[in-house]
Amino acid sequence: MNAKIKSSAATRKPKSRAMAAILEAAQDMADAGLIDKKTMRDYEGLCSVPQMTAEDVVRIRSAAQASQNYFARALNVSASTVQKWESGAKKPSGLAAKMLTIVEKHCLEILS
Repeated sequence: MNAKIKSSAATRKPKSRAMAAILEAAQDMADAGLIDKKTMRDYEGLCSVPQMTAEDVVRIRSAAQASQNYFARALNVSASTVQKWESGAKKPSGLAAKMLTIVEKHCLEILS
């Protein structure tokens, strides 16, 4: 379970309308050359949550070489929840999406 996981193409969604406004202002500043790309990525990371697809969850779990039950226990969710994420019946949101991003970047052992 030590395999590094490649970065996903998961999109990001602002946490709230206020965060969307902050991101829009930051993008305007970036377009005007007032902030650099790194600072813009920082704003995006702070103001938004990743949107994971069923394929993203399957890919992350498969790369971690974990069963659905083990993966669920590591994320502190039920196996049923992982099954629903992978089937597309539910989407991980908030903390779960952030934890999936962490597992994607640092492998499952980071949660141990």
